[in-house]
Parts: sequence; C-alpha cells; structure tokens
Amino acid sequence: MLTLYGVYRSRALRPLWVLAEAEIPFTHVPVTQAYRLAEPLAATAPLNTATPAFLAINPIGQVPALRDGPLLLTESLAICLHIARKFGGALGPASADEASLMENWALFAATAIEPLSIEILYVYRDKLAETPTGEGIVKIAAQKLARPLARLEAHLQGRNWLLDRFSVADVMVEECLRYGQPYAPLLAPFPNVARWMAACQARPAFQQVWAARNAEPE
Repeated sequence: MLTLYGVYRSRALRPLWVLAEAEIPFTHVPVTQAYRLAEPLAATAPLNTATPAFLAINPIGQVPALRDGPLLLTESLAICLHIARKFGGALGPASADEASLMENWALFAATAIEPLSIEILYVYRDKLAETPTGEGIVKIAAQKLARPLARLEAHLQGRNWLLDRFSVADVMVEECLRYGQPYAPLLAPFPNVARWMAACQARPAFQQVWAARNAEPE
C-alpha cells in the first residue's frame, strides 16, 4: 500500500488531492513542518520534518514523501505524476505523448508559476500586503506572472481542462497557481484561467481535501 507523509497544510495537498480523485487506498502519516511546531501543533504532531525518523525518509526535511514498496519519492509533483500514471486511470497518461505533456505542465508549474505565486502567498501569510514593501513584492510578482498566465489563458481558450479531460496536469498547475490567489487582481485579465481555477476547486475531491486542510491547525 502507498504511504504518504505530510499534512494537508503543505505541498502534500497535491498528491492527497490526486489520491482522493482516484479513490486509492493509502496510509497517511501526517508529518508536520518543524517550523510550525508551536502550540497547539506541538501536542498533536509527534512526527515532524526535523525528527530523525523523518530525516531518514527525506534528509532534506521536507514534505511530502511517498513510499510505494521499495520506491521512495520526495518531490510533490513527481509524486502526483507517479500516482496518476500507476493508479489514476484517466488522471494519468493514455500514451507516451500524454506522459510528456503532463511532465511539461509539471515543469511549467514548478518553474514559471510557483516561485512567483508563492512570493504572493508569503506576503499575505505574513500580513504584509498593506505595507509598501509587501505591496511592491506582490505587484512585481504579478507582473512577472502575466507572461505564463497569458500562455495558460491562450491554451484554455475553448477548453475545460489542460488536456482533453481533467487530469493530474490540472492538479499540478492549479496547486502551484493557487498560492497567488490571495491577490484578487491576479486573474482579472485572464478569464479563462479564472474559469478553469474555479472548476478545479469545485471538484468534490478538491473540496474534500480542502475541508481536511481547514480542519488542521494553522
């Protein structure tokens, strides 16, 4: 059986969403990020990313991690791709070309979207959005995101999903872009992207994992 390490309030949400979509049985080990371990989390998270037990799984000390028999994966998007390819049916590739497309979208999400969208998230998380410094960081990140978002906007013209059906590609790109959503104007120039994001987040499996995320301590 698959074993997934990581809490919902982390990048583990990505593979947890894929697992929920595919209705795959798995063992969930809720490893909390060590930097978050203050009360009330400390009392409920005996296993965290700084413990020797978890560092033996991922020496970098980051979640998620996935065990599938002897296979160990420690990158969230690689985990998503593996689950979809091996267990996910229509979530995964139907051909070698589709596998390449999904990998392409994973790299697009990881390199063109996430580094900038997470800058926005950090500003809002740290309650800096109304400060001159925070406002500047958000505006610069949004300006830099305009180019990849324009590419996504054009691709989604006349399409519901990134491929011809909902797939792991949608999970990976949506989850990297979601970090930028606290900045409300971000998607205003990109109605196709906004429509697609809303459709992704309306899916029952996303709603399931989002409810689990919101039930965890902040």
